[in-house]
Amino acid sequence: MVQKITRFQKFVMHNPFIQFFMFLFLNLKILSVVAFGHGGTRDKK
Repeated sequence: MVQKITRFQKFVMHNPFIQFFMFLFLNLKILSVVAFGHGGTRDKK
């Protein structure tokens, strides 16, 4: 079934400022996970 996109979702998708802040927010989330340890394969000594 196809889900219709609401006016607000369309507005958010087409707004470059909101997209930029979403991009920054996602980058910060990814960087914080990588920086504060995410259970990698390297052994801790």
